[in-house]
Amino acid sequence: MPGRRVAIVGGGNAALCAAISAREHGSEVDLFERAPFDLRGGNSRFTAGAIRTTYDGVEQIRELMPELTEDEVENTDFGHYSEADFFDDLGRVTQYRTDPDLAELLVKESFPTLLWLRQYGVRFLPLYGRQSFEIDGKRRFWGGLTVEAWGGGQGLIDQLTEIASKLGVTIHYERRVTAIERSESGLTLSINARTKQSFDSVVLACGGFESSAEMRAQYLGPNWDLAKVRGTKFNTGDGIRMAQDIGAATTGHWSGCHAVAWDLNAPMFGDLAVGDGFQKHSYPFGIVVNADGERFLDEGADFRNYTYAKYGREILHQPNHLAWQVFDQKVTHLLRDEYRIREVTKVTADTLNELGELMDGVNAASFVHTVEIYNAAVDDSIAFDPTIKDGRGTRGLTVNKSNWANRLDTPPFEAFGVACGITFTFGGLQVDSNAAVLDEHGDRIEGLYAAGEIVGGLYFHNYPGGSGLMAGAVFGRSAGARAASTKMDVFRHGSTS
Repeated sequence: MPGRRVAIVGGGNAALCAAISAREHGSEVDLFERAPFDLRGGNSRFTAGAIRTTYDGVEQIRELMPELTEDEVENTDFGHYSEADFFDDLGRVTQYRTDPDLAELLVKESFPTLLWLRQYGVRFLPLYGRQSFEIDGKRRFWGGLTVEAWGGGQGLIDQLTEIASKLGVTIHYERRVTAIERSESGLTLSINARTKQSFDSVVLACGGFESSAEMRAQYLGPNWDLAKVRGTKFNTGDGIRMAQDIGAATTGHWSGCHAVAWDLNAPMFGDLAVGDGFQKHSYPFGIVVNADGERFLDEGADFRNYTYAKYGREILHQPNHLAWQVFDQKVTHLLRDEYRIREVTKVTADTLNELGELMDGVNAASFVHTVEIYNAAVDDSIAFDPTIKDGRGTRGLTVNKSNWANRLDTPPFEAFGVACGITFTFGGLQVDSNAAVLDEHGDRIEGLYAAGEIVGGLYFHNYPGGSGLMAGAVFGRSAGARAASTKMDVFRHGSTS
């Protein structure tokens, strides 16, 4: 008996994982990517490739990375990240609104899913450059984030594309799916508004609506149409709209999104040549000021993994929708690689007065006053330690800094201009723990599944760094397996087969 015909709509991490999984379970699989080949891969291709997963110490890290040398193991403190840690972090940053069933699927299937990808040949590396510091001669990881895909987001997409192609997935580029029709025999897709093809099952994995300025303004609110888009220009809400047209329910935080500090002069959409380099995530080690020269957020509230996805919103709400991150020479060696790219918006000066004059759009006198007040409030009786929440903060300020506070007193000073860069939106389709799309009565829409950023209900207000790629892989794998079978038990928690 021939396998089921499965269509995957989308071309990123979630879509490719769904395609691999459906093919693994015997289906004939067609993947429709709206973008041309050169721009393939959705938002995944623009990421740095960090992936949040549970793991029980170095031995499980070695399962994912058998290439690790003995010297690397000896000289690295990988720590551990339990299911309880992941649940706690996901609950805390979403203000405990995350859907418990979706959260359970993400957390419990995180490590098994990476093992599954490893078995297909996907390579992973320790996230040394972005998530570790050298302390007493040993690399120490922090913030629950240890794993990255080899080659970053582009490397991950290249690896997944090669695996899918070798398995026999047919990938169609420049194929925009514009409508879904339901019938007793299955689901019919309208492709490029000209061609119709019928399938037994469809997996929607084509992202949220962050690339539509109109939808951003409609759902996220005023001025969101002005935000820069970190990734692909093709995520304009097609999948959500098509599913709604056949009765799908939506859920989640429709006025919420993942948005970060993004270079002030970055283009309006992502640039694959620069990738994630426009992000500016070392702000916990300095201060951030707005056009009025004033601090407006707690740079050290938590590890950047748990604040960066919500601080883009704070920047958008500032005068002229911009900010500047300021550092002195005590901490510039801690800045991530993205601060050293050729395209960076950066000014340097030997005095704070000079720096203020160079920071475009900033009230220089107010900025100098802000630094003077900040410096006087730093409690330097506590040792500075970038690998823990060290409690080295300020006292008596309207907006205190909770951790990693140092006086800005060692020139030359460096400042980096940033704006708001939106990554993806939080509202989306309602799915069950099998990744099946539900209708407004809570019933499954036969044959329709969803994975990746199109899924609503997982993130509210904020997001734990690295969980986006992980969720895409987990839900993609689940959706593909179930789309390939009429039986809903083909994929069980903890399975690696």
